[in-house]
Amino acid sequence: MDSAEVVQALAALAHPVRLEAFRALVVAGPAGLAQKALAEAVGVGPTNLAFHLKELAGAGLVTQTQVGRFVMYRAAYERMNGLLAYLTESCCAGPGEVDSPEACGPCGR
Repeated sequence: MDSAEVVQALAALAHPVRLEAFRALVVAGPAGLAQKALAEAVGVGPTNLAFHLKELAGAGLVTQTQVGRFVMYRAAYERMNGLLAYLTESCCAGPGEVDSPEACGPCGR
């Protein structure tokens, strides 16, 4: 991912409803959720959720597929992992000594 894509993804996640919807899709796994089920899980109306899902899809964080009369939404795990990789690619690479691996955080360096 380049920095423009990262900014777009972070901006899409920078809203409570979108963040909660994305997290619910991550928990749902590859099967995803229908819009109605996702709206119920997040606690918003389907129309309101559609607006937020459009933002997440525009950032490449969510995919949608028509399955019969339902639209299924899924987290785009490859994109999510790309975002996480971008954010952590230089973890603990700066100057200075780290006293213990735990002091550096999630990368353990």
